[in-house]
Amino acid sequence: MTTSTTAERFPLGAVTTVAELEHDPHSRLAALRAKEPVSWVPALGGWLVTRRDLAMGVMRDAVTFTVDDPRFTTARVVGPSMLSLDGAEHARHRGPFTDPFRPRDVDARFGAFVEREAARLVEGIRPARSAELRRAVAGPLAVAVVAESLGLADADAKAVLTWYDAIVGAVSDITAGRAADPAGAAAFGELRDSVETTVAAGSSTSLLVAAAESGRLELPEVVSNAAVLMFGGIETTEGMIANAVLHLLSDPEQLGLVRADPALVDAALEESLRLEPAAAVVDRYATADVTLAGAAIRRGDLVIVSIAGANRDPAVFDDPDRFDLRRDNARLQLAFAQGPHFCLGAHLARLETRACLLALLRRLPGLRLDPSSPAAPHGLVFRKPPSLRVIWDAEA
Repeated sequence: MTTSTTAERFPLGAVTTVAELEHDPHSRLAALRAKEPVSWVPALGGWLVTRRDLAMGVMRDAVTFTVDDPRFTTARVVGPSMLSLDGAEHARHRGPFTDPFRPRDVDARFGAFVEREAARLVEGIRPARSAELRRAVAGPLAVAVVAESLGLADADAKAVLTWYDAIVGAVSDITAGRAADPAGAAAFGELRDSVETTVAAGSSTSLLVAAAESGRLELPEVVSNAAVLMFGGIETTEGMIANAVLHLLSDPEQLGLVRADPALVDAALEESLRLEPAAAVVDRYATADVTLAGAAIRRGDLVIVSIAGANRDPAVFDDPDRFDLRRDNARLQLAFAQGPHFCLGAHLARLETRACLLALLRRLPGLRLDPSSPAAPHGLVFRKPPSLRVIWDAEA
């Protein structure tokens, strides 16, 4: 299909820009979903899928739409891993890490630790009466839990956050068609050294040691999967917490419901995941020519699933742009993907976000957004407020 033909066939996709998708994508995604649910977007160099049923189909069909392609962005930064492989190789990489992240095991293994760490971090900022929550609470909590879950030896929170920022930046650069910042490769090298030190120490409680000793993965493969778990664990949790706090504090009515009934915090985090998933898109590559919603996708084409678009599909969610804790089907959101690449740490991320929201609301009286520092989600691939400044009252 020629450039002129694609512009005629997909006029909305033709004028969609990366800047628009980074800053405020939802009106554009709504238009695409209504008129071009599978659209060729030249700015992304691929097909953008925005309707929920189509998004589900792509993510569940790993035979036709695979992650196993040399162009897959995360693999270009950290190497092959469970995130960038399908079939038997995917199972081999994912298998050694599965058991500790089952819901029952997560609650038993991490529940008390997560609650203590969330309380400690919030207590640490309480006297200041103001804070930037992403880096004062959300990020450090995510790092602490990732280090605890992986058993990283002597992990320094600031160092891990630095690695994570650089790796996320490199992946985002590649997705947007830019050259990856060399800091991403440097950060991965430092993470590799930390993982190798951990494995050499041989702790019986370390998930990384267990994976290395499973006989299923070589050490470089353990390192790549550790990077993916760190990357996903920190990104998902930090983004979930920041977005949920932003949504709640921006809506006094919904915030009042949670204050009156803290059990609604679970509804708040699910609705926040629906309204602004921390991972806005996932990439797949077509393994054969296929027609999807009238779009003629060719073998090798990039197919980008818009989780953000699917999560506001009005065919599934009434009044989809509204943050509504009483919504009865919010858990149909796709923030953790679907199919074989459903997020391994979904339950742990929920556990962390719940504990953090409760600690913030219980321990910081009158918690509210700082009116001098407006916040809004931003990002093409990973969406969260770059800064989330809040203030609260002195205790009576």
